[in-house]
Amino acid sequence: MKELTSRQREILQFISDYIENNSFPPTVRETAAHFSVSIKAIQDHFTALSKKGYLFKDEKRSRSLKVLGNVNKKTREGYKIPVLGSVAAGKPIFCEENYEDTIYLSEPFIKPGNSYFALHVRGTSMINAGINDGDLAIIKQQSTANDGDIIVAIIDDSVTLKRFYKESTRIRLQAENPDFNPIYSQDVKVLGKLSHIIREYK
Repeated sequence: MKELTSRQREILQFISDYIENNSFPPTVRETAAHFSVSIKAIQDHFTALSKKGYLFKDEKRSRSLKVLGNVNKKTREGYKIPVLGSVAAGKPIFCEENYEDTIYLSEPFIKPGNSYFALHVRGTSMINAGINDGDLAIIKQQSTANDGDIIVAIIDDSVTLKRFYKESTRIRLQAENPDFNPIYSQDVKVLGKLSHIIREYK
């Protein structure tokens, strides 16, 4: 995970707070006005934050900013972790644009200095890795992966949870269920690595 500059961290914090207070993200113009800088400067910061894996923006939609990792806010309840929607553990599904909820986790589940987010698991393609439909996946944000890591990745604006393998000319995202075929792509954006699974027993 690449480190943020102090200004990038301020911008990410502003976006996170804005979403929390308004239930939708700020525009480029609103962000530029808040920091008293040019729109071009904010666009450059958004691009840098996206490349570092901290921000997602759909260029075809307005107000589509999504913070992909928490800004490591610590409260009395613990570290504040955003739940960003659902991740497919079968076929990929389109990324949710808004926060669903917030959960609070403490050490040792959360290691200070790292950023985390949470996603609901849908599907059974990772069942042989002990990941079930309905689980809550806690993801440590990072933009790189090693062979065999269970990662969250974006492919064509869809998000999925699979094992990562780098082949000579492509990336293979491997299921942990023989009923599901691997996903092959040359354009995979790693969002983070699986840290923990939270399961509710009924």
